[in-house]
Amino acid sequence: MSQKRHERRTEEAAEGDDEGDAPHQQARWYDGDRYEPLLDEKSTDTVTVESSLPDDLTREELTLPDLSEPEVTRHYTRLSQMNYGIDSGPIPLGSCTMKYNPAFTEDVAAHPGNRVHPLRTDEDKQGILGLLYELQETLATVGGMDAVTLQPPAGAAGEFTGIQVAKAYHEANGEGERSEVIVPESAHGTNFASAAMAGYDVVELPSNEDGRVAVDALEAAAGEDTALLMLTNPNTLGLFERDITEIADIVHEAGGLLYYDGANLNSLLGKARPGDMGFDVMHFNLHKTFATPHGGGGPGQGPIGVSADLAPFLPTPQVREADGGYETYEPDHSIGRVHEFMGNWLVLVKAYAYILRHGDVGLERISETAVLNANYLAERIEYEVPYGPFHHEFVASADEDAADVAKAMLDHGVHPPTTKWPEIVDEALMTEPTETESKARLDDLAAAFNAVAATDPEDLAAAPNETTARRIDQADAARNPRLSWHALDDT
Repeated sequence: MSQKRHERRTEEAAEGDDEGDAPHQQARWYDGDRYEPLLDEKSTDTVTVESSLPDDLTREELTLPDLSEPEVTRHYTRLSQMNYGIDSGPIPLGSCTMKYNPAFTEDVAAHPGNRVHPLRTDEDKQGILGLLYELQETLATVGGMDAVTLQPPAGAAGEFTGIQVAKAYHEANGEGERSEVIVPESAHGTNFASAAMAGYDVVELPSNEDGRVAVDALEAAAGEDTALLMLTNPNTLGLFERDITEIADIVHEAGGLLYYDGANLNSLLGKARPGDMGFDVMHFNLHKTFATPHGGGGPGQGPIGVSADLAPFLPTPQVREADGGYETYEPDHSIGRVHEFMGNWLVLVKAYAYILRHGDVGLERISETAVLNANYLAERIEYEVPYGPFHHEFVASADEDAADVAKAMLDHGVHPPTTKWPEIVDEALMTEPTETESKARLDDLAAAFNAVAATDPEDLAAAPNETTARRIDQADAARNPRLSWHALDDT
């Protein structure tokens, strides 16, 4: 736009104000330095708020941005373009990986038949109860478990629920004095946190020289105080615990239970089942294994499966077959509710649709491809990978600060791996490409790894240089997040 036309339009807007036009009718023009300004540069309306709530919970006025639909759409589109998401490319964050969620599951979840009020009677929602029952039974089959609850709203919530079920089981058997949960040093951080939140003392178990559980250390740690051993198999190094049956025997002989962290289950689909290895309780990370949404705090789902002895302690309600249909019921010694209704219902619908679309053969192919992709990528990168062979993920060791490597990878247009963990590997680069990535994308990832490996350390320390936002103070960003558009006034 020419400067003269800009001035004329601005004058017209000012004349409109003299005639009493509302603020949202003002024309807003910009100098061309930016395609679209941020929200704090827009005009705003102050509205009066009327409420019957107590005065200390209300405010008299609320200032809102005064925006048209195109402005809102363009603003959020630009923000999305400034970010990196799974629709942009791989997010190979080992352990906490996000993989592509197929769009067809969104269509299934949006079906009008799913819009049923949860307080309707069992007779009025037979289709929904039937889906829940079939998903329970399917997950039980996949995990080698006898019973499943769908309620926990996330993997970590599933962990906590599973521990509570195990705790109730021990108490019912007169062994409530068991006070310890054994956790390997390379376990997910939520394992330690969930056990501590449940009131247990955490016993950290060292790894052997192969990166697996040190069986002799487990024998020394397991005893009359042991309530659980929490274990991921394959573990966070991507290694399968070859001594798993011996590990299970040690824990069971001590009177404890074996807990399976299901974060890495996507590497075993159709190949092995936790229940067959001796695990008594497990959780399923639906986002990782069955491609439901992950990130941003939810919504998610973390169902748990248990052996027959623990089934009476599952949360209520459960779903079962009855008189040719389905009904909800409360297990005999239930620990109670852990979420309203059946949890995040539509997430369960997406997982169910994903499982049906793949079928038995497809689920097995998922695990095969996840293992193949991880091993292929590990062979292509120039960083050292100290352990192997592995399954779904691997942990490389950076020559320089792993955080610098991650920042530099952003300049190559890819999302970096998890860094600095597990601590068993120096300057860890924990990487999981998942089964959803093609060979071409894996080659792109390998090229980014190798380009960074060849970069001068001083340049790494200055990265990223090609992104919308440069290097930030991560500690300050975590402690003082800006959660409102009003905070942009401080920039």
